[in-house]
Amino acid sequence: MTKIGLGLAALGRPEYINIRDNNKIDKSEEAFKNNAYEMLETAYQLGIRYFDTAPSYGKGEHFLHEWQTTQNHHDTTLATKWGYTYVANWQLGFKGDHEVKEHSIEKLIEQWEVSKKMLPHLKVYQIHSATIESGVLENDKVLKKLADIKRNTGLSIGLTTSGTQQSEVLNEAMQIKVNGQFLFDVFQVTYNVFEQSTYNILVELIKNEKKVIIKEGVANGRIFNYTPSILNELATKYNVGIDAIALRFIIDRLNPSVVLSGAFSKKQLKDNLKALDFKLTNKEIQKLTRIKKESSHYWKARKSLIWS
Repeated sequence: MTKIGLGLAALGRPEYINIRDNNKIDKSEEAFKNNAYEMLETAYQLGIRYFDTAPSYGKGEHFLHEWQTTQNHHDTTLATKWGYTYVANWQLGFKGDHEVKEHSIEKLIEQWEVSKKMLPHLKVYQIHSATIESGVLENDKVLKKLADIKRNTGLSIGLTTSGTQQSEVLNEAMQIKVNGQFLFDVFQVTYNVFEQSTYNILVELIKNEKKVIIKEGVANGRIFNYTPSILNELATKYNVGIDAIALRFIIDRLNPSVVLSGAFSKKQLKDNLKALDFKLTNKEIQKLTRIKKESSHYWKARKSLIWS
């Protein structure tokens, strides 16, 4: 299994917040289905075994489940989440938020009834974008239900984080126990050359043998719009794209369990996978740590991205 996994955030719905050229993309459901299946199989043939989706990724969960059922690969690890509902319903130019958060016990039960159909290849079940404000980490009914799912299925239970309070969420979550047992095994976190605020707690999680999954490794494509010179210099040196440099930085700096590619095309995926062909020096890693932004500035810019 490669260190890089494939996330389906951009593959399951016609509009997303990645910075990409959408002018020539066929946004019909059929075209997205065909592309998703081609991407999934290409990823598998290139060595990827970890696949991440969610109900809010449009048809992403359905595409992944159908592909897995059809191909019947025996060595894949599927991961999904609960807590967001896709409401755009494939309407192009949909006004407002395309997904709505709800961390209630009712939403957990509702979405679990669908997601559990991916068993036995489903291995990881996560709270989607846990926050302090949502109160999900203090919801005893939710925590007990997740513990029941873990006990009855053997799934790893995790959560994903976003926003300026990622470290606080992770610190609280890693201490939660249900019936004397730690609940969370997997922590999926936004970390990249611009957003490095969670470094210390991620190191602690890894030392404690927790599975750390990194998302948004190329900052939703923003590394292509704002490119510090060091990224270009290293891309030239190693004869790869700046995306491979950004992903390699994460691998060499943290050594997480998996770094997710959010690729939409086979070319993007193959370019991302070039991150596995070289290793950065310690000096280069240190240079890349210096281009980080203040967390509040990073998330303010991310929030301004439009769905397209």
